[in-house]
Amino acid sequence: MLTIIDRYILKRYLATFAAMLLMFIPIGIIIDVSEKVNKMIENKIPILEIAIYYYHFTIYFANSLFPIFLFLSIIWFTSKLANNTEIIAILGSGISFTRFLRPYIIGASIVSVFVLLMGFWVVPASSEGFNNFRYTYLKGGGKEQMRGDNTDVYRQINDNEFLYVNSFNPVSNVAFNFALEKFKKDQLVSKITASRIKWNPEDSTYTMYDFTKRTVGILGDKIEKMPEKKTKFSFELEDLTPVVYIAETLSLSELLDFIDKEKKRGSSNINVYMVVLYKKFSVPVSAFILTIIAVSVSAMKRRGGMGMNLTIGIALAFAYVFFDKIFGVLAEKSSFSPLIAVWFPNFVFGILAIFLLRNAKR
Repeated sequence: MLTIIDRYILKRYLATFAAMLLMFIPIGIIIDVSEKVNKMIENKIPILEIAIYYYHFTIYFANSLFPIFLFLSIIWFTSKLANNTEIIAILGSGISFTRFLRPYIIGASIVSVFVLLMGFWVVPASSEGFNNFRYTYLKGGGKEQMRGDNTDVYRQINDNEFLYVNSFNPVSNVAFNFALEKFKKDQLVSKITASRIKWNPEDSTYTMYDFTKRTVGILGDKIEKMPEKKTKFSFELEDLTPVVYIAETLSLSELLDFIDKEKKRGSSNINVYMVVLYKKFSVPVSAFILTIIAVSVSAMKRRGGMGMNLTIGIALAFAYVFFDKIFGVLAEKSSFSPLIAVWFPNFVFGILAIFLLRNAKR
């Protein structure tokens, strides 16, 4: 049962967080517009496209910086409570500091569930719209950059088939120096090669040029050659080199299926996808850790007032974001465990939260 004090603090918690979002998102939009307005004019982008982009930008921006917004909003209104001696009055009435934290934890739970659900379904769609716009209209050679390295692509399609292409053009859907090998119990059964292969979207087929198929036999190999051959395969050429931000655009179930498929294919980008998966769960948990730190830092009335609390809060918030980004990149670019990289900032700041909470209780 929530008391009057619980409802009062919870209302301030959620209202200040919402106000912080509404205050900083327009600033983010203005800065983004000032940086990109020249390219928007040069590329003659339709107003409707720009409006849709900034709808996606708002969600993408808020999700990316949500820990900072939440942290600063709690610092802000808790410092006001402390400066108005409201916290002293609450604790002086016999309420323990742990009991005082209850509405904060309830607020963190509400925000955490909201961020978790947004991360599963809403944020992926906005990430796709945000990134598609950037690569299509704002980056030179953006469509080519969307797929990263398109040379020497080697993939395992399933348990028995392996595919190789020397290079892949995602714009024309053409791959060069194509080879498809089929094995049975580690023994080569057949191999198909072609100088190039083209995807035909109108009938979902492939056209292979300079086609050669070698079928391995007990008494001798069978060779089949044709200048051009049209057929169907179980893979799609676009799947050879997924767009660099593909994991961000998938819902939870789609991401799990995609990661499973990429693991079987031996994808070199698997760590990137695992980081995205783990962050869907670690970011909501950070709401609890940052809430405890923010309350512990700002509940005491300091000589510097709210300014001192905000200074400490901003330093801690940016330290958290710094750790999060550094370890995320470390996992994506090396063999460092994505699980450890994603959860390490929460672990470190969780220990800090316990220390600060014990100190605040005194």
